Amino acid sequence: MSFAAFIRYLLQGHILEDFVAKQSLLLFLIFALIILFITNRYWCSKQLTEMDKLKRELTHLNEDQWKLTRQFTEISMQLQIEESLKNNGIDLKRNNATIYQINK
Repeated sequence: MSFAAFIRYLLQGHILEDFVAKQSLLLFLIFALIILFITNRYWCSKQLTEMDKLKRELTHLNEDQWKLTRQFTEISMQLQIEESLKNNGIDLKRNNATIYQINK
């Protein structure tokens, strides 16, 4: 094959046709792996976003739980003191008036 014939063979695209025909399975595998990689990256990104959202929600719920636990403890302690006083015959009533503090 002369140089001119090789150039003509190259420019007509026959070399590309031969390459694609011989390597079609490999090219298909590479294309499938690229699609798989892109899909996996998108899915992982979506999962990380969801995890961050759930972590923020969990933090918020933990704060609410601590507030409610503190309130429950205060109320239960007040009720226990009131019941103890009532059982010992001491008649005290809760003062519902607002307390004001005067500073000089």
